[in-house]
Amino acid sequence: MGALRLPSLALLLSPCKSLRLVSRPLPLRLRLPTLKAAASVSGGAGSRGLSSQSLAKEAPSLPPPSADRKPSSSYEGSVTPRSVDFNAWYLDVIASAELADYGPVRGTMVIRPYGYAIWEAIQEYLNVKFKETGHSNMYFPQFIPYSFIEKEASHVEGFSPELALVTIGGGKELEEKLVVRPTSETIVNHMFTQWIHSYRDLPLMINQWANVTRWEMRTKPFVRTLEFLWQEGHTAHATLEEAEKEALQMIDVYKKFSHEQAAIPVIVGRKSRAETFAGAIRTYTIEAMMGDRKALQAGTSHNLGQNFSRAFGTQFTDENGQRQHVWQTSWAVSTRFVGGIIMTHGDDAGLMLPPRIAPIQVIVVPIWKTADEKNGVMNAVSSLKEVLHKAEIRVKIDDTEQRTPGWKFNFWEMKGVPLRIEVGPRDVANKSVVVSRRDIPGKPGKDFGISMEPSVLVTHIKSRLEEIQTSLLQRATSFRDSNIVDVNSYDELKEAIAQGKWARGPWSASDAEEVKVKEETGATIRCFPFEQPQGQKKCFMTGNPADEVAIFAKSY
Repeated sequence: MGALRLPSLALLLSPCKSLRLVSRPLPLRLRLPTLKAAASVSGGAGSRGLSSQSLAKEAPSLPPPSADRKPSSSYEGSVTPRSVDFNAWYLDVIASAELADYGPVRGTMVIRPYGYAIWEAIQEYLNVKFKETGHSNMYFPQFIPYSFIEKEASHVEGFSPELALVTIGGGKELEEKLVVRPTSETIVNHMFTQWIHSYRDLPLMINQWANVTRWEMRTKPFVRTLEFLWQEGHTAHATLEEAEKEALQMIDVYKKFSHEQAAIPVIVGRKSRAETFAGAIRTYTIEAMMGDRKALQAGTSHNLGQNFSRAFGTQFTDENGQRQHVWQTSWAVSTRFVGGIIMTHGDDAGLMLPPRIAPIQVIVVPIWKTADEKNGVMNAVSSLKEVLHKAEIRVKIDDTEQRTPGWKFNFWEMKGVPLRIEVGPRDVANKSVVVSRRDIPGKPGKDFGISMEPSVLVTHIKSRLEEIQTSLLQRATSFRDSNIVDVNSYDELKEAIAQGKWARGPWSASDAEEVKVKEETGATIRCFPFEQPQGQKKCFMTGNPADEVAIFAKSY
């Protein structure tokens, strides 16, 4: 549910002779490169102070890279450095952290268990918030009659280039083409019309967790793929004011998730007319700055007004016995948020996950050389796991014997696990452990001699997890704020965008001027932020009075 292009429908109206998805094939450069494994690091209680950020890198083998990209093995280390090639770094991390792989259909991806676990963490938080705010989960079919899409003019215009159509079913030509769900406003309204009759039926507030299909021309794993997962909320209300309150409430839910769970300091605001969702009267957005300083639209909430209810005849009888059209909202976040987490927090050692959404918060690496040492160490780490598990800390023991401790350090740092506990024979004898932070490389991020006594260990681990959560948000906020430039002229905007930064300035110019900025700089209005500076302002493009500042940036 985002602002989309407005093309011709000619592509969709040609006769079909077989089952096919009507669109052009996608060039998806998603081949994930082989990682260069470094020399083994010998394990044992004496390997203190070592980490993948200070040792030669080791990494698990992966499928060979495609011919259209240089493999990361041309660099020293497991992934292409972010400063060398941000996109290559991003793809390397997805491969190395085992987040996703290719689907057999160009433009699709298979979300692997670790990547899906991050999505599940997002689901778990939001599902609770949706229910706390009065919404119920349900499910709508993924096949939508094409006539439904045609009912709302701006909606069909906005989505037509991205629609996938089914024309044959059971070996027979269908009487009506079916759209594979790109979003559900139309089918939701068809059902709402049957369920809503009186003001007593309002508000009606539902959410569904589903997959959607949009035939994207340029793809990027998690950020933009032919098929992706999301939640989409849909509500119907008796008044415009109630719908507006709902749209604002849900964008605030997304903002709190971004800040408090994902440690991403999004900017909340209103989209411009040109960037408003097709069929909405207002679109609210959370915009995040990625590590390459491009903007990512991480979530949207739309006030649909009565556009869809008028198109579908979704009406109710009010308290005065008059027939009225309902006022509606829709709102969504998707698996693109996983991409946002990668690009916000990751570094040259790989993924870096905020503890509150990390599938594994603590990885325990036992270290031994002899069978006797192994028994003592494994008994100790088993006890540690039980203690942390009882404290509701997500913990895992890597007790595999095929890899060295150094390899394990690298591997779990690549997967972004916030804390690592190292336990060797000397630690067992001393009844202590070494705790290493993922967000601080080397010895500065290590705590030596932490007692195995349950209350001490649990307190220490929980404290460190909270420190990491806070540190990641502060680091991302500092990075964002240092890369936003206030501008007072078009030349200043062009200079800021050319430097890869975001530009913030007073704006009251026309839609045509907005298009001009996009054509000449590649930047779009990301939003008019809710937080606005006080005082009189003049539009930097026209010199006319302006009520608001807008943020411009290049984006994904």
